[in-house]
Amino acid sequence: MGPWDFALLGVVTLQVAAIAYLPRPRWKALALSLPFPFTTIALSQAKPIDATHLLALAVLLLYFHGIRLLHQRLPIVPALALGLAGYIGLSHLLLQAVPITPISFWLSAAGAAVLALLLYLVQSPRPEPDHRTPLPFYLKLPAIGLVVALLLLVKETLQGFATLFPIIGVVGSYEARKSLWAICRQVPILVLGMSAMLAAAYLVQDSLGLAYALLVGWIVYLAILWPLTLRLWERDGLIATTEKA
Repeated sequence: MGPWDFALLGVVTLQVAAIAYLPRPRWKALALSLPFPFTTIALSQAKPIDATHLLALAVLLLYFHGIRLLHQRLPIVPALALGLAGYIGLSHLLLQAVPITPISFWLSAAGAAVLALLLYLVQSPRPEPDHRTPLPFYLKLPAIGLVVALLLLVKETLQGFATLFPIIGVVGSYEARKSLWAICRQVPILVLGMSAMLAAAYLVQDSLGLAYALLVGWIVYLAILWPLTLRLWERDGLIATTEKA
């Protein structure tokens, strides 16, 4: 493991710990949707943004819904294992099948954004319980770190797909296993924001360099994340008020 892997280990461990200790499903979902792991991996790879990053967004969307559906029939650990295997398998298939060109980049960006927008509009709220891990911090943090370190060992062959490799998705979904519907309602916002983030970074990376391009992308991402998340929460509140009345 190199310096960037240790940085990623720290970033993901702390982010998953936040998911574990935040009780409300919507706060867990918001914490999971912050793209710190993507940024760390992208900087460590130092490779230009391309179509693989956009294709990975679509696979990530399928991954989270796959975990939710699998967990309806299976315990969370085998559901996560099957979901991770599916992400890796589909990523390798797309790497072989899709040419990495500017046209495929913009087509992938448009496709991911449209799919995410449709899901954002049609997914209705569902009541889910608050849940906070009972383990003390000094026991939970090393356990999370160990799982994250193991996941880092299997991401290296995925090229651009590695930047969105669901390290947070695997461990975070376990910690948010009682609120997977809330996670799946937040993921379309993640995909919409990331589509815009990647498009912005793609446009300026040649002139600004990758690091500054990602900074521009973060500004675009937060400009999308915050209003759409607030709208989602307001919609939940309005529906809850209506049902009580």
